[in-house]
Amino acid sequence: MAQSAVAGAEGPGPAERRPAPFLLVVFGASGDLTRRKLVPALYSLDRKGLLPERFALVGVARRPLGDEAFRSGLQEGLRQFGGGEDWTWDRLRDQVFYFQSNYSDPASFRDLKALLDRLAKERGVGGNRLYYLATPPEAYAGITELLGAVGLGGDWGAGYSRIVVEKPFGRDLDTARELNHKMHSVFREEQIFRIDHYLGKETVQNILVFRLANGIFEPIWNRQYVDHVQISIAEGIGLEGRGLYYEESGALRDMMQNHLLQLLSLVAMEPPASFDAAAVRDEKVKLLHAIRPFDAHSALENVVRGQYTAGRVDGKPVPGYREESGVAPDSQTETFAACKLLIDNWRWAGVPFYVRTGKRLARRATEVAVVFRPAPHSAFRNTGTPALDPNELVLRIQPDEGIGLRFGAKVPGAAIRIQDVDMDFSYGKFGDERPEAYERLLLEAALGDSTLFTRRDEVEAAWALMTPVLQAWGRVDTPEGMSGGSVGNRQVALSPYPAGSWGPSQADELIARDGRAWRKP
Repeated sequence: MAQSAVAGAEGPGPAERRPAPFLLVVFGASGDLTRRKLVPALYSLDRKGLLPERFALVGVARRPLGDEAFRSGLQEGLRQFGGGEDWTWDRLRDQVFYFQSNYSDPASFRDLKALLDRLAKERGVGGNRLYYLATPPEAYAGITELLGAVGLGGDWGAGYSRIVVEKPFGRDLDTARELNHKMHSVFREEQIFRIDHYLGKETVQNILVFRLANGIFEPIWNRQYVDHVQISIAEGIGLEGRGLYYEESGALRDMMQNHLLQLLSLVAMEPPASFDAAAVRDEKVKLLHAIRPFDAHSALENVVRGQYTAGRVDGKPVPGYREESGVAPDSQTETFAACKLLIDNWRWAGVPFYVRTGKRLARRATEVAVVFRPAPHSAFRNTGTPALDPNELVLRIQPDEGIGLRFGAKVPGAAIRIQDVDMDFSYGKFGDERPEAYERLLLEAALGDSTLFTRRDEVEAAWALMTPVLQAWGRVDTPEGMSGGSVGNRQVALSPYPAGSWGPSQADELIARDGRAWRKP
């Protein structure tokens, strides 16, 4: 895979490194994640000259596939999800192999070790092994234990051994701690790469650059100037055939505990001493610990959960959640969650952070909105100018990546009239093809850079915050609770909302109690 042999290859940029030769071993390789994300990411890295010349991919799964059948399936996925096919794939496909395995069979893992040892010698990749767990979460612990049992984990004298783990990492604090303990029995913390694909998005990484590389924003990034912050991850899609998974997950486990808290930590953390893995992740953990914990009362008072009913999205009728395949007709699983968070530190004391996520909302949009306090004195109160909206800084994560700033400006003319205007920056103005999240994260894992991955204490701090909410919901989900349990004057049972809306009315009430309103992205 020499860079010079790739037609149109861009080559590594000035700050991009190419990893040393390695074997990538993907467990669950016959699933959608490999076809949709991982192989297109490898293909793109190869085109850019960022894969080493000596490299091999070994797919491991239960299905009875051979090398050629596996390659053909990946090629079809690349054609569908990777933006096309050219002769670069012909070279990449020769580096792809398949191994059928039962994830609980020690003999199968001994055979896998023999295959990996043979390929490492034949392909000249040395002892470098990167394992990727793209399996259902219940298989993580067993795979890890068997890797250790056959000598595929831990330290290597002639290379490295690393493991990448997909979310969800546990279902609550206790299960996350248990999984961490089992993984640490085989791998050291610096060998474990817990992936959150949101951290691979260019605009998410740009949050820190925007904050810390621009002297005009960091001085006002605090409680003296910021009124509140809103973080939204809105999805227009429904379950897309994942009803069985979502019934076990719900919006809080699927999005709030990881993606939303990751965005919040990047927005609110203290500046690290340097942009390296330890410094960045230290500050993120400090921030998570500073969020005011929920008790039995505040978990219900400051968190709203909803479930979509039948409605219309993009003008088309869609079924309600309970009518989706794999969903129980009386399901109490939330498809929407919103909460108010307070951060008890010097920078953010008294500044509420409102976060929300949901499926079947009005449109797909992920954004962070920093809403500033009004000017302390209105010099134009006698000009007839109506009250202006607060200044807002909006960091758009998807789908239209960019940054917007809203402020007041004088309307041309003899009279003093002030109007809100928007200053907008779009990432499309860079003109370059932006790497997909998995492309960046695979490269960083192969390089051993864990900055964009979550650490053990970070995962556990996030679960420590959200587990009391799950426990409070569990107490409410009784016949008495579902018939109208309440805290004060607010219902705490599951709130319905029509597909194509912006969520349940209770979410609007949550923020309206403080005299504020949700943005419409």
